Amino acid sequence: MPFATLFAIAVALAMDAFAVALATGICLRQAQAAQLLRMAFAFGLFQALMPVAGWVLGLAVRDFIHAYAGWTAFALLAFVGGKMIWEGVKGGEEDDSCPPKDPTRGMQLFVLAVATSIDAMAVGLSFSVLGQSVWFPAVVIGVVCFVITALGVKIGCMAGRVAALSRWAEVLGGVTLLGIGLKIALAG
Repeated sequence: MPFATLFAIAVALAMDAFAVALATGICLRQAQAAQLLRMAFAFGLFQALMPVAGWVLGLAVRDFIHAYAGWTAFALLAFVGGKMIWEGVKGGEEDDSCPPKDPTRGMQLFVLAVATSIDAMAVGLSFSVLGQSVWFPAVVIGVVCFVITALGVKIGCMAGRVAALSRWAEVLGGVTLLGIGLKIALAG
């Protein structure tokens, strides 16, 4: 897989993390370096681990769906991309309240890290179905997510309430995944 495609996948996957990091920055208003690093590290770590988990799962089913590998990868990426587009367009309930606890600590951070990285598992599954290694892509996905999460927290702290920005980031990420999935399906 060309690095540009892998990078585009990594950026698209990081859009959920960016949206959460942006909202966290808005709530924190003044994020300390430790808060920013905790969130970026947790999100990057889970974003790197989930493709590996999906890839391992895919090894078990790859032989059954090998003939349809390109279209299976497209279906998985289209599902994830479509979900991101739907959530971005639909938007959320505007809520002026922020969580009472620090979202960069404890169970709340764990839940956010897992929730924003579930989509990466489907991408790892598609790597497995296509017979591609997951190790380098997992590192790239994790590093890109780390950087984008850190930027999201910083921008959120500076920007105030910018709900439209996080919605459009999700839509852009979803469209990118759909395009990559279609490219894979048509090439295979």
